[in-house]
Amino acid sequence: MPRGRYSLHDPHDHTPLAVEHFHCAPGPSGWRYVSQLTTPSGDHSGSVDLTLDELGRPIRLELHAASWQVRAAALEGVTWVRTDPTGTDATEGNVRAHAFTGTSPAFLIATTRLLRLTSSSAATRVRLVNFTDPVLAPRTEDQSWALLKREAHGTDNGPLTVDEYQVTALDTGEQHAVHIAGDVVLAAPGIELEELESPPSVFG
Repeated sequence: MPRGRYSLHDPHDHTPLAVEHFHCAPGPSGWRYVSQLTTPSGDHSGSVDLTLDELGRPIRLELHAASWQVRAAALEGVTWVRTDPTGTDATEGNVRAHAFTGTSPAFLIATTRLLRLTSSSAATRVRLVNFTDPVLAPRTEDQSWALLKREAHGTDNGPLTVDEYQVTALDTGEQHAVHIAGDVVLAAPGIELEELESPPSVFG
């Protein structure tokens, strides 16, 4: 069960945004990721709880940020309920999309589990609902993912396979690289892996 810490920062000006303490693991239903977020000063600022089925579909998502809450799942596309800090105003949403995204590294892992790309795969388009900080406002966006290369790196625990993806935002054409080993993000815009207590999980 990988357990560790990511630091999140603004990908444009590198302003520190949060620290995400996480653990994740494959399970009978697929894969689960749980994390707690703190501000750079150490105050609790939110949480992520994401469960995927064996095909990579989000069967349960719960997000907390700035007293806002989202509960969501893949249902007739994707469906969610977003609750305001007072707990009195709940807004439902549904979009013909494949999955969810957001600032947490969990969503990058989830997208790769859904797409199951190989080096010979063509770039694949995916529609995602992005819950944006700081109030988890939903925004639908289209991305294109391609697996550029897969390399094995030697470590003390044996070879570590690292996948390099190219992700394109289809509304702006902006491209960036994402490096993933198993169920851990090694590098991505706005994300740095600061600590990892055990090796990434290996998916079958």
